[in-house]
Order: sequence, then structure tokens, then C-alpha cells
Amino acid sequence: MKYYIIAGEASGDLHGSNLIKALKAKDPEADIRCWGGDLMQKAGGFLVKHYKEMAFMGFLEVLGNINTIFKNIKFCKEDILSFQPDQLIFIDYSGFNLRIAKWAKENNIKTNYYIAPQIWASREGRIESIKRDIDAMYVILPFEKEFYEQKHNFPVNFVGHPLIDAIGDRKKPDDTHFRQTNKLHPSKPIIALLPGSRKQEVQKMLHVMLSVTKAFPEYQFVIAGAPSLDMDFYEPFLKGPQVGFVANRTYDLLGLSHAALVTSGTATLETALFKVPQVVCYKANWISYQIAKRIITLEYISLVNLIMKKEVVKELIQDDLNTKNLTSELLKILDGKQRKMIFDAYEDLENKLGGIGASAHTAALIVENA
Repeated sequence: MKYYIIAGEASGDLHGSNLIKALKAKDPEADIRCWGGDLMQKAGGFLVKHYKEMAFMGFLEVLGNINTIFKNIKFCKEDILSFQPDQLIFIDYSGFNLRIAKWAKENNIKTNYYIAPQIWASREGRIESIKRDIDAMYVILPFEKEFYEQKHNFPVNFVGHPLIDAIGDRKKPDDTHFRQTNKLHPSKPIIALLPGSRKQEVQKMLHVMLSVTKAFPEYQFVIAGAPSLDMDFYEPFLKGPQVGFVANRTYDLLGLSHAALVTSGTATLETALFKVPQVVCYKANWISYQIAKRIITLEYISLVNLIMKKEVVKELIQDDLNTKNLTSELLKILDGKQRKMIFDAYEDLENKLGGIGASAHTAALIVENA
């Protein structure tokens, strides 16, 4: 069969690559065309457009790039019609993908959504377009099945979380070799800094994250460089021997870290699955934050706390994200009862996520329901 997959971010590229592998295992004749990144291309998909050309964050940035976005939508529709896929698969990236889904349904193309739009967080009214335009939905968070089926009478498949697969098979890197390769201190415990993958969020997050380093001279702070950003972008932040940098090796970094400061998003869950105590950080420009505050109805912003339905990790949001608060919260998770409490909660969290096999399960359902 012919499959067309659309992912628009680094996380979607990771999960898309594992889905491609699973589709090819289930359907050896699979012909796969995709929007995504290097990982999806390496897994065997024909890459049409890289997510680096599509990653716009925040209301103002979207408005500033609206012409590019519309051109991408037009090109995507034309490319899908030319390819004539048996199955169209969306991965996250709802702003773009739901527009394509509406058009695809009108053109009788079978639609699948893997990693569902987070309408439980904002703009719940989108459920009507999802019911109309999506033939099959594959959700990865345990509370999503209840949300879609019980609240909105829309059947979905809970397939487990793909991060379990992405992380579970990895071997812990050699500590000495990792430090030598990346020019890190040979023995200081590592505090990982995960400031995000888009320029705007990284610029806002890294300044405040790095502002706590002087309070913890016995630790090595290491910035996790995102694949979507060049080394030149990070250079201004790499000041002093206490600050290190690792490019495109976030999982290896987490595997050796004592604690982490993490920008809200999927990275909070990744950090939890690596069993690294964390403080969750979020800060946007004032206008974007005011808009988001009015449309997002959640009690928490991190996936860890949302899944556990309680505060497991501290969230510092907007004005609360400052040097004083971040120093205080980091100190709490470096040792003592707060650290142990987080470890215990992480074990419960992993149990709730459904075990291994999300990609294989999703691929099997897509192939079987063709």
C-alpha cells in the first residue's frame, strides 16, 4: 500500500520514523512519502519537506509567516493528489494537519491521526471537525481515551506512548567517554538544560536557566542542543567552564543526568522516563501568554502532572520563572525527600503509559483497517 505521513516537528520525526519501521515490518511492499525529518527519511520514507521549514511557534510568529504556511498547505494538497495514497497519516501538528484532513475527507482519502490533537487542553470545539474528518484516531495518553469516547462519543484506539519504545531499547552511554567527547567536567554531576527546539523559546528559556549556575558551582550544566538549530545559535550561551553543550544527544545526556531544567512539552515526559528529577519551565512573550492563558483550561502544563493528575514536578510559569524561584526549586530536587517522591511517582507514571509497542500497534491497526 501507499502511505502519506505528515509530521511537523522534531518529536513527530522521531515517532514517525518508528511508525515507518513498523509499517514496513507489517507491509513489506509499503511505499511511504512523508513530511518530517532526517529520522523519517532514514527509516525509509521519501522526504517531501523537512520540519525545519515548518516550525513556527506562537501566535505572532504564525501571523508573520502566514504566507509560507498557506503555500505549504497548497503544495501539500497537490503532492498528496499526485501520490494518491491508500492511507493518509497525521502525526500531531494539529494546526496544519486538521486543515489537510478536512480537504482529504472531501477528496475521499482515508485519514488516520496518530498522536491526537490536544483539544483537551484548548479549543475543545475542534472535536466536531475531528469527528467529521478523521476515520481512525490513535491516542497515546491514558486519559485521552476517556476524553474522546466518554465525553465526546468518538471511538479511539489507545496504543500506548511511543516514547516507551524510543527510550526502552537504548543503552546507557559510557559516562567517561561521553564527558570526554563533549568536553565536559570529568566528575561533576550533570544538570541537563532542555530549553526547547525553537529559537524563540530557547532564547527565552536559556537565559533564566543559566542564571542559576553560580548558585551550584559543584555541578556541570549541560545544554541539550536541538537538531533544528545550528551550533552558531547556541554560541552566545556557552560562557564559562560550568556550562557545557551536547548537540543532538539529548537522550544520552538524560541517561547521565542528576537533575534537569526542562521547557514544558514532550521533553517533560522524556525526562521522567529517564528517571531524572526536573523543574518544568515555561515563558512566552506577553501577548502570546495572555492569549494562551485564556484558551488553555488545564490545571497543569507538563505531561507528567497531567497524566498523574497531581503535581509531581514543579512548574514555573511566566513571571514565576525567575532566578530566585528556579534556584529554590532546583535545590529541592538535588537531594532529600522531594527527590525520592519524584522517583516513586515516575514509576507509577510509566505503568500508566501502557507498556511497549505503540508504533507496532498503530501500524497493525492502520494496515488491518485499510
